[in-house]
Amino acid sequence: MDKNLAFIGAGSMAEAIISGLIESTIIDKQQIMITNRTNHQRITDLKQKYRIDSMRDKQQLIEWSDVIVLATKPCDMKEALASIQPYIEERHLIVSVTAGISTEKIEQWIGRSAPVVRAMPNTSASIGFSATALCTGTHALEEHMRIAKELFDTIGTTVQVEEKEMHLVTGISGSGPAYIYYLVEAMEQTAIESGMSPETAKQLIHQTVLGAGNMLRETNETAAELRKKITSPSGTTEAGIQTLAQQNFQQVISKCIYAARDRSIELGE
Repeated sequence: MDKNLAFIGAGSMAEAIISGLIESTIIDKQQIMITNRTNHQRITDLKQKYRIDSMRDKQQLIEWSDVIVLATKPCDMKEALASIQPYIEERHLIVSVTAGISTEKIEQWIGRSAPVVRAMPNTSASIGFSATALCTGTHALEEHMRIAKELFDTIGTTVQVEEKEMHLVTGISGSGPAYIYYLVEAMEQTAIESGMSPETAKQLIHQTVLGAGNMLRETNETAAELRKKITSPSGTTEAGIQTLAQQNFQQVISKCIYAARDRSIELGE
């Protein structure tokens, strides 16, 4: 890809995307530039780790770039955009990976007809396994979506959605890896408390999660169908599933997703 990418913000999501892009070799390291507001040590660390460069001069940075990736915290987005707004041109593609902030609001803060694509990846981007949802703003054309899709396809899979779905996407796939890690934490803790070595627990549980994920991806069966296949009547799995049902496991997961969705809405406001 012959596009220069400027990352505004250097947090964990920016790093995950940068790592995935470099690993994919779709883009050269010299085509990536980073900057942030105050944490200069963070910039230094990323430069050393990925052999990329940074630029403090916002005007030079924006003039150099073709794609501007907004990777700030939601509360910092308006200020970050204000610092580069005078230099943004309609030739730029603005890609936001910041949770909660709508394309409409970004367009208002930009104040000109630059195309905006909003993306919601997750941190699995760093190893090429992100699930990324994309939606377009008012001025984004098919070509802009193609560029955004090409970028995020290198770090996992992409799907285009309506913007009204993005808050729910945040609660499902954006925050989703953390829910899985939390489940794994609980399984590991139980195994260790029951006398299993941490190394054995880790090996068994991590491979179990990996195997289940691959079964979901590579078979044509639903999660419910796969669950039923290994839940024999009066068997061990049924005993475990019944306990989850008694503890309202599905309702807890629903509340978890809706809480993340609602927080995304609050951040956007």
